[in-house]
Amino acid sequence: MKKYIEKLQFITHDIPGLSHIDQARIACEAGAKWIQYRCLTKNDQELLADIIPIAEICDDWGATLIVTEHIHLSKLADIQGFHLEDTHAPIDAIKEQLGEEFTVGGTAHTAADAVRLALAGADYIGYGPFKTSTTKLTDLAPLGTAGFNILMEEANTHLPDVPIIAVGGITAADIAALMDTGIFGIAASSAINQAEDMGEAYREFYALLR
Repeated sequence: MKKYIEKLQFITHDIPGLSHIDQARIACEAGAKWIQYRCLTKNDQELLADIIPIAEICDDWGATLIVTEHIHLSKLADIQGFHLEDTHAPIDAIKEQLGEEFTVGGTAHTAADAVRLALAGADYIGYGPFKTSTTKLTDLAPLGTAGFNILMEEANTHLPDVPIIAVGGITAADIAALMDTGIFGIAASSAINQAEDMGEAYREFYALLR
């Protein structure tokens, strides 16, 4: 089953003074249709205290809710899918475990990663990092537009039906060059949720992708 994948994927993260719930609410009020809840610092009870109200917000606004990792929570809240950050995650087995109704995406850092995830049945692939990110600390070298051009050359041969989503330190100024590589869309976090006006920042990203 081909899944709905949004071109602009907003990712929440831990920010002092701005909860994941508030981030999701502000983004949805600004028009977000895809919220990825990313929190790796809380226990299950704390995660559900975020995820359940975020799911209600997403339902009210018609947005898809994706949760980073934590697939064991799939039946405890109205979650539409999961994003797996392990490039070697057994996507096929996880999709079989979750059921066809769930969207499952994976993270890739190389073209080989992307091909492996696509062949395993990933519904979309988050590819990066495009630039150094303050949201997700990593020792991986930024790929830049050159790295995305290399990937898309490979994708045109091996991944024609898998949406590629750029991730990692992306700002509004980067969108045009990234989209020119042929990718499907953008995932953004700090450029939106740390902006002076988060709603306006989301709307700017959205307009540049349409």
